[in-house]
Amino acid sequence: MRLTFLGGRIVDPANGIDRIDALHVAKGRIVGLGAAPDGFVADRVIEATGHVVCPGLVDLRARLREPGLETTTTIAHETRAAAASGITTLCCPPDTDPVVDTRAVVELIHQRAARAGMARVEVLGALTQGLEGQHLAEMGALAKAGCVGVSNGTRAVRNTEVMRLAMQYAATFDLTVFLHPLDPWLAEGRHAHDGAVATRLGLPGVPECAETIALARDLLLVESTGVRAHICHLSTARGVEMVAEAQARRLPVTADVNLHNLHLTEMDLLGFDARCHVCPPLRTQRDREGLRTGIQRGVITAIASDHQPHELDAKLNPFPATEVGISGLETLLPLALRLVEDGVADLPQTLAALTCNPARIMGLDRGDLAPGRLADVCVLDPERLWTLTEDAIVSRGRNTPFLGWELRGQVMLTLLGGKVVFERDPMR
Repeated sequence: MRLTFLGGRIVDPANGIDRIDALHVAKGRIVGLGAAPDGFVADRVIEATGHVVCPGLVDLRARLREPGLETTTTIAHETRAAAASGITTLCCPPDTDPVVDTRAVVELIHQRAARAGMARVEVLGALTQGLEGQHLAEMGALAKAGCVGVSNGTRAVRNTEVMRLAMQYAATFDLTVFLHPLDPWLAEGRHAHDGAVATRLGLPGVPECAETIALARDLLLVESTGVRAHICHLSTARGVEMVAEAQARRLPVTADVNLHNLHLTEMDLLGFDARCHVCPPLRTQRDREGLRTGIQRGVITAIASDHQPHELDAKLNPFPATEVGISGLETLLPLALRLVEDGVADLPQTLAALTCNPARIMGLDRGDLAPGRLADVCVLDPERLWTLTEDAIVSRGRNTPFLGWELRGQVMLTLLGGKVVFERDPMR
């Protein structure tokens, strides 16, 4: 279908565009911005006045629970939730069951996502076989299968020599290594930030240095091997400073932050709220401000949902026995827009952290509205107020501490390759 969006605020950070204009789509691709191409006649004209028209969102980290945990949810269901959230590309970590360390698992995930047809699902291959941190995975085969990078997920590679060899091997295939800096000796068996709140609740704490020690090791190995690296879910102000120092030395390093770490702190754990049981843990207000400053300065260039849907009973046990993670697809865009309200970043910079920047980190030609690109488009009403309720969540995971929050900004329509995969209300 040939589509024209009229009167919307076109925000395309990758190309420095932020203006009221028209957008034209045909044969699944962007064909024009402003005046329609010669001979173009739209099958449907959508009045987008008062709305923002931007690239479809790109989420760097979302667990879809398939394969392995289909009893919790499926790729088909979670990509439907992604479409309702304006997300057109999701990146799946390798810690599925079986682990993404063979071509067959990569192809399985791609096939099931294509069959669902609601969002594109990219895959990170395993850095080591079975994520066990002992033997290197067949990275060449994973690259040929279409993996956008390699990672050991949240399972630490304890042996520094194995990590060094893994980085060298990844570099030979021009693969980005996605790193989760958390020292296992300082973090395993601990459930909250090592501070006053954890002490008050009697919870074993994860100190700041659990992140910074692991980060220091990994950055030194990046410098030694020359591999392109992406630092996942920074949680400390000191960690931001270390990444900034590495970037100043021109190391090939990028970084992201989980959206919930930009809004919540250790204080939200009071009352043993297991919905706030996450890894890395929620840290201090100083850390939260340090992460926000990292976005302002461009040290952190991507924001991820770190979507982890769970069944209801996964959060009902005593705090230490509950599963970690937040269901984050539905709140990715509105909570990011709250950063604009808070003066952390303007709208183009915020949308860049959700579109072109994560796409570039994965080496994908997506996240922008340039003519010829795939027509992955999000249309949102930036002023629409709504309250997050369980009924408003499309994902099968209802485990979020943001239930009851009044949010501003809601997705109205999502295009995937020129096809309408979500429309909240018929737009004329």
